Amino acid sequence: MDLFLLILELVGTMAFAASGAITGLRKNMDIFGVCILGLTTAVGGGVIRDVILGSTPPATFQNPIYAAVALVTSLVLFLPQVRHLLMRDQALYDLVMLVMDTLGLGIFTVAGIRAAYGSASRPTLFLLVFVGVVTGVGGGILRDMMAGDTPYVFVKHVYASASLAGALVCGLLWGRAGEMPAMLAGAAVVFVIRGLSAHFRWNLPRAHD
Repeated sequence: MDLFLLILELVGTMAFAASGAITGLRKNMDIFGVCILGLTTAVGGGVIRDVILGSTPPATFQNPIYAAVALVTSLVLFLPQVRHLLMRDQALYDLVMLVMDTLGLGIFTVAGIRAAYGSASRPTLFLLVFVGVVTGVGGGILRDMMAGDTPYVFVKHVYASASLAGALVCGLLWGRAGEMPAMLAGAAVVFVIRGLSAHFRWNLPRAHD
């Protein structure tokens, strides 16, 4: 199970690193900026999570594999052939960003809940959901702020709400169905809600509506 969870977290790391690097490419950043944005997006939510839980130094600084995967992913996306393909096709860019952001959001939401269970002796549902959502959206918020954009979580489709729904499902199922089924169910809820919201262009009400 530990190997499966490691693979799952590495997939999430690659996904979020890709979304950060692609944002850097769109902003015409140099290779250093692209790598930093990819790295921050990939590990930012986990660092915030560990600080909240009092797990210091954060896991990212204890095991460099996550940072290494994020940097390699960012460098691959900076390659001229890959870069030009993504930048010249807006539809492909939007699709890749949606898939990468959704993967990262679902995986890191449930990974945050697992970390909360491991750190707190008697975790409440509120703590589990809060930490799960922060882990899921934290890296993306840092990415958008560093790129000079309004955070995606506040303006584009159903994002944090999908993480919240997945975190609730995962937290509620954990004690009843077990760790792995709860994590898979929570991540699946995030994937489904994000996919449907993008397809049907669902958005939460805004002030001018």
